[in-house]
Amino acid sequence: MSASYLRINMFSEIAKQLQLSSKKLVMDCCTRWNVTFCMLSTALEFKDVFPRYQQRDPTYNSLTSEEDWKKVHFVCAFLEEFNEVIHIISDSEYPTLNLFLPELYNIKKLLNDTKVGEGSFIKNMVKKMKTKFDKYWGDCNLSISIATVLDPRNKMKFIEWCFLDIYSEVYAIEHIVTVRETLRLLYSEYVEAHRTNIAEKDVQGDTQKEISSGSNILNGQGKGKVRAQFANYIKNADSVEQVKSELEVYFEEGVVFCEDDHEFDALSWWKMNNLKFRILSKMTCDVLSIPITFVASESVFSARW
Repeated sequence: MSASYLRINMFSEIAKQLQLSSKKLVMDCCTRWNVTFCMLSTALEFKDVFPRYQQRDPTYNSLTSEEDWKKVHFVCAFLEEFNEVIHIISDSEYPTLNLFLPELYNIKKLLNDTKVGEGSFIKNMVKKMKTKFDKYWGDCNLSISIATVLDPRNKMKFIEWCFLDIYSEVYAIEHIVTVRETLRLLYSEYVEAHRTNIAEKDVQGDTQKEISSGSNILNGQGKGKVRAQFANYIKNADSVEQVKSELEVYFEEGVVFCEDDHEFDALSWWKMNNLKFRILSKMTCDVLSIPITFVASESVFSARW
């Protein structure tokens, strides 16, 4: 259809007569499934144009049968979920890792639930997509799971619900335990770094005090001594192990519900709760600052079927 300027004009003219959109037909790319989705979904919009075009161009002999249009409609519905994932990556100005697991869950469930018989025309396509998806998910699921748990709308509840639904109970429980243990170890590293940072600041503060204490005494400037001692006490208290860690408190408080879920910004939530979760908020901001594109590339679904 794109081989001739006259053919393109004739096709566009018929589309205008039928009051269809001004979109142009999309050419397929056999190595990118999302381009195939755009091609097929656009073709569906122009379904009524093709038979009329054939009437005006006797050399056109590639008219799609009604049976084939049903197949096109089925494939489009199947690929639409996949297309949503790419939009999350490309449409968000700063897409964070916590956004990805709910979409991956939709895809995994779709692949699991799609019934493909021996004679199904998409059998090979679905089989290859499942193989590639499972390999990709095995490579990056821990990073994405941790980021998901650190979204206060999810916490461990989403992981538990999601994996018990799409995997065997044994695998799901094993993965849930791995996520929780990895989070605990990661948090412990941040706690240790926090303590080290406080200790270094104390040493620097003590050195400065020794240098300035003599001149302060001579000048009678000891008025702020009590406040300085109290501030030092607070610093030391901050470094003492709490009865419950911030991570434990975070899990015990339950998930955050918000009416406008699309407008929720996990990074902003953590910044607002920085005083309550001093160490955990620092860890979470580091994790959520990892862009989706670093861990999750659209190429996972772009290979040839």
